[in-house]
Amino acid sequence: MEKTNDIKVSIRHLYKIFGADPQAALAHVKAGVGKPELLETYNHVLGLQDINVDIREGRITVIMGLSGSGKSTLIRHLNRLIEPTAGEVLFDGENILEWNDARIRDLRRKNMSMVFQKFALLPHRTVLENAGMALATRGVARQEYQAEATRWLDRVGLQGLGDQYPHQLSGGMQQRVGIARALASNSDIMLMDEAFSALDPLIRTDMQDLLLELQAELHKTIVFITHDLDEALKLADHLVILNDGAVVQQGEPQHILLHPNDPYIEDFVADINRARVLRVRSIMREGEIDGAFSGDVDHEANLESVIARAEGALDRRYRVMRGETPVGVLEMPDLMRALVPRRASAA
Repeated sequence: MEKTNDIKVSIRHLYKIFGADPQAALAHVKAGVGKPELLETYNHVLGLQDINVDIREGRITVIMGLSGSGKSTLIRHLNRLIEPTAGEVLFDGENILEWNDARIRDLRRKNMSMVFQKFALLPHRTVLENAGMALATRGVARQEYQAEATRWLDRVGLQGLGDQYPHQLSGGMQQRVGIARALASNSDIMLMDEAFSALDPLIRTDMQDLLLELQAELHKTIVFITHDLDEALKLADHLVILNDGAVVQQGEPQHILLHPNDPYIEDFVADINRARVLRVRSIMREGEIDGAFSGDVDHEANLESVIARAEGALDRRYRVMRGETPVGVLEMPDLMRALVPRRASAA
């Protein structure tokens, strides 16, 4: 496949089947055998089925689904911690499944850093040493990586804690060390597997805000795994929803929320506070911008803020701005319609 500058990783027709003879089971799957029948009749587990996803450079791709959906299995294919049954994983246009062990080790050390749910810090190493671990594994001496590790510890809010040990830090602080370690590695891609799931809700929100703050500055390529739709909608530039090892729907999160294409997605989005999550840009009318307006609203404002500003009145009409540029018109009836969930059959 031709290398595309905007696409950092491209997953193509990826299958993973667990069992004694996955290739024979793959033939059954391609012939139409589903996950339950594959297990019951052939004693194999269908982990991933024909996954096709493009991960774009400088953006956050969130892969979400319930337990057993295949999301953690999928992320481990990106650095070949798990070998696929069939398919391709292209990194900068090259199929890493054709790489030898030495190139894969380099990929893991230099190109893809990983932030784990359970922090994965070494208890006998200081916070500074943990933050510099990726550099240390490349043979960089402590006196050389110390400044870089300290810089990122400071950036994630852990100033002056480099000499502490992991057990002396709270869970949220330990996860900050994990993020600092990933950033200090200066890798092309950050893989984050349920990175905030073990944290208390308030700390989890703080970590999400920190990640978005860092991303606005650094524009990293991030693959983030979660089972939480609120977290996915908050973080994702591109959202991929898995069920039973297959992609049910993927795209821009606002579009998925407004246009679910499957009953499974409908169930996911049913209880979301749409006024708080939906943005003006998703429901505004583009094109001719004229007539009388009740005021200006930012294209990234959520609908809740517009409702409050309109004080519930349905006759208000707002000009939508991106910076100093008018980009659309928001009519209150359109806003109210967007608050009503759509059925997949009508989408």
